[in-house]
Amino acid sequence: MTAHPLASAMGAEIRGVDLSNVSDDVMAEIEDALYRHKMIFFRDQEISFTDHENLILQLGEFGTDAYTTGVPNHPNIQPLIKEASVATKSVFGSGWHVDSAFLECPPSIAINYGVDIPPYGGDTMFANAVLAYNSLSPAMQEMIAPLKVWMSGKNVLANMQAEKQSQESGKVGAIGNIELDLNTQQMLEGFYHPMVRTHPVSGEKSLYVDKIYACGIEGMTDDEARPLLDFLSSFATQESFTCRLRWENNTVIMWDNRICLHQAFNDYDGYRREMYRAIVMGERPV
Repeated sequence: MTAHPLASAMGAEIRGVDLSNVSDDVMAEIEDALYRHKMIFFRDQEISFTDHENLILQLGEFGTDAYTTGVPNHPNIQPLIKEASVATKSVFGSGWHVDSAFLECPPSIAINYGVDIPPYGGDTMFANAVLAYNSLSPAMQEMIAPLKVWMSGKNVLANMQAEKQSQESGKVGAIGNIELDLNTQQMLEGFYHPMVRTHPVSGEKSLYVDKIYACGIEGMTDDEARPLLDFLSSFATQESFTCRLRWENNTVIMWDNRICLHQAFNDYDGYRREMYRAIVMGERPV
């Protein structure tokens, strides 16, 4: 097994592995590479839903997906499909975010499998939140150390409502034709999490702020919190902290959701995109 860096900030292609049959020893190497590179990907893989589930179970327990229901007979495999006939303002995963940050225990690791990929567009960008934190001044690190950020899905729900109103055929409960199974009360209430998060395995500190779910700071008014959140979320996603993945058919990616932000792009209208996603249960951020 070999790792080939995608960018200086993060990301690597892993070669020499068949993900349909991974031993515990090989998975230990994969996990080590994941923590070093934050996001890793594998080309030319053919995995079944059962294989996909087995990868998750080698890393932990199935996580709770806050958005979608699974495929028949495989409830932990979520389909992410946009048909060629669908034209939308946004796609599922648009905007820089950490997956399901509004949950008490957000997912720790995500594994996506690309089956049918457009000939262009549809890339995914990732940002290294450890590198972002380490690049802050000592004074800023000290200032934000005790802060807790309110992670809520209120902005996502508002955007869904706006898209519904702009499309006669649209409805709340869909993004980019992805049907969603939402607990709206849970999304709105969200959770307060540390703004500076410590990784449970590597011990690395990272900046736990994004552009989608970070809606406030404990003890601050919105006027006080918003400038700081805007600065930190923009700082964390500057180009020097990122990598960009070009999808191909039969590509599998894994990323550490605890220390990565990511975003999808809606630039492939007229082409079909079929992917599947599964997540590992995470712990409450500390």
